[in-house]
Amino acid sequence: MIKRERYVQKLAGYAWNGKVKVITGLRRSGKSTLLFVLYRGRLEADGVSPKNIIEIKLDKLEDFKYRDPFVLLDFINQRTKGSAEKFYVFIDELQFCKQVNYPGTSDKVTIYDLLNELRDRNNLDVYVTGSNSKFLSSDIATEFRGRASQIRVSPLSFAEYHNYAGGSKRDNLNEYMLFGGLPEVPFLSGREQKTEYLTALFNEVYIRDIVERYKIERTEILAELLDLLSSSTGSLTNASSIANTLCSTQKTALKSSTISTYIEHIKEAFIVSEAKRFDIKGKRYFSYPSKFYFTDLGLRNARINYRQFDKGHLMENLIYNELISRGCSVDVGVVAERSGGMTRQREIDFVVNLGDKRIYIQSAYEMQSEEKTQAELASFKLTGDFFRKVIIEMEIPSSYMDNEGILHCSLFEFLLDENSLNA
Repeated sequence: MIKRERYVQKLAGYAWNGKVKVITGLRRSGKSTLLFVLYRGRLEADGVSPKNIIEIKLDKLEDFKYRDPFVLLDFINQRTKGSAEKFYVFIDELQFCKQVNYPGTSDKVTIYDLLNELRDRNNLDVYVTGSNSKFLSSDIATEFRGRASQIRVSPLSFAEYHNYAGGSKRDNLNEYMLFGGLPEVPFLSGREQKTEYLTALFNEVYIRDIVERYKIERTEILAELLDLLSSSTGSLTNASSIANTLCSTQKTALKSSTISTYIEHIKEAFIVSEAKRFDIKGKRYFSYPSKFYFTDLGLRNARINYRQFDKGHLMENLIYNELISRGCSVDVGVVAERSGGMTRQREIDFVVNLGDKRIYIQSAYEMQSEEKTQAELASFKLTGDFFRKVIIEMEIPSSYMDNEGILHCSLFEFLLDENSLNA
């Protein structure tokens, strides 16, 4: 079993906070295992009796009847009502719960009504999971209105992958950057099995989920959009330029608004994340263009049949994912440089915010020349502030601070030590 202590600790920190704990994230990223195996194990190790943990798995035939909210409520009432003991309620694959009429009326009762009913009971602590295509963060925000704690589960981080796999850090990183961190991947044998698994997952699960949820008719546009996003990982793009490209390749009229809508569907499914551009001195966001990063590198690579294996862009995507999994807010930084009456925009790969802390980060797979080094440092010098500045580099043996107070951080130290940026 691969330990996921970061998420177990987060769930433990939310225990008995009066809210429904909602575990979301990319499908097959390990949400159910986190709740029913790892977190349950933590509770039992802390002395919670198994009889005080109620498990309902709505995707299983034996729990099929509990898809009716009233039947589910009756079952939980039988186990808990009138008891002075405290109970943990785990409900898996929430999207299978049906919407039914309240007896004798035409009023609809949903799973959200049930969960709000359970949430108000002092002796229940409620946890739910849902497949991203049916139960998304946008649904949670609408239905619970601040009465839920959301835990977004990412695929395995490199640290989790490496700690499980053992052996050479560099070999493991090469494998991780190629096949990603979905929890089932390390247990597959050989590259052929991993490739087949990731390709089938993309085509038969993720795309189908989006098509069914949003009733997509132009599936060929969705497929080519995913190809384009895969090919342009870490590059600036926008809906208009994508629409123009697809109009040319598909030989059909296509509105940028359609592409914007499809991109939102892909984001809500947690397949990609959007990093907006932030004007550091102007303190404002640009409407476009943005960068898009894949939640899992293996899925990205499988989508384009392992072409365009640019380690610089993949490293940038890897750093972005790690920062997001640590709970950071991440933007693409833009800072203006004025010279000779001309203004040009320089980029900082990531503006990272966590609470009241800000860090500027440049990703550099290699810096083999002084010219390359100065180009990476130039943007830092234009910010005009004293926030920490970090260059994450692949080809350095260990981290160090240069004479200008800029931290040069080894990629391995960054990935394996959450405190590395504070060194």
